[in-house]
Amino acid sequence: MRYTLRQLQVFVATAHHENVTRAASSLAMSQSAASGALKELEQQFDVQLFDRVGKRLQLNELGRLLRPKVQALLDQALELEADLLTQQQAGQLKLGATLTIGNYLAVALMAEFMQRLPGAEVTLTVANTAEIARKVHNFDVDIGLIEGELHDPALEVIKWREDELVVFCAPDHPWAKKKKLTDKDLVMAPWILRETGSGTRQAFDRAMHGLLPELDIVLELQHTEAIKRAVKEGLGVSCLSRIALEEAFRQQTLVPLMVPQRNWQRYFYIILHREKYRSAGIQHWLSLCDQA
Repeated sequence: MRYTLRQLQVFVATAHHENVTRAASSLAMSQSAASGALKELEQQFDVQLFDRVGKRLQLNELGRLLRPKVQALLDQALELEADLLTQQQAGQLKLGATLTIGNYLAVALMAEFMQRLPGAEVTLTVANTAEIARKVHNFDVDIGLIEGELHDPALEVIKWREDELVVFCAPDHPWAKKKKLTDKDLVMAPWILRETGSGTRQAFDRAMHGLLPELDIVLELQHTEAIKRAVKEGLGVSCLSRIALEEAFRQQTLVPLMVPQRNWQRYFYIILHREKYRSAGIQHWLSLCDQA
């Protein structure tokens, strides 16, 4: 074999950081050792994997082609090492989830996963759909659980479960006792919404097709709890997943509003990189999500 796993680790780390010094630091190596490993890898096969752009090392076409295969090989090697060291079948699982899923669904699934597979290490990163998709694409997380639709040929997108958005207001809002809202009502309201790039905002924009240019969007916030608080304070109306609102509806601190002429249905999705090695942990997680 004309390459080492260490050389491949340096290649992947450099691709991620676009800088040999930072790549070396992430691998607890000296900068000279990392540079040497990368140089040897390219010389052994008489190839160039990076283009130098200023102070950055950017993957060229060949590097981009090889990166998913190298990452999959390293994932298998790490799983083998974990099996040899701990005799655990699940190993480490890195999850990424969008805000609604991360706050209201993922933690319960993680608890069930760890109960079924004692000793498994699970980490969770929470961000919006665009950021989770980027992390899956770059192999920063193993699996993404997202609310928005996306089109990335490098990613496998699996339809997971149905969800519904709900328009809502404060209990003392003039609309709180209104049987249903018209499109005219919708364009008159001050709206407090999730930020662009979130799955919830994507679904809202789709449901409001034809009205978007007329909407009065007064606030865009990244967190559902901040949006709920702003609505309670009377700053406007909003629209979030029913999952995030069920407790507030039960306690009557927020009030659901009927907008039957608009389609508020959507799906949650599981995303994985097509070149990602399906470890035992990933297979167990997919099975758990399917059962849930």
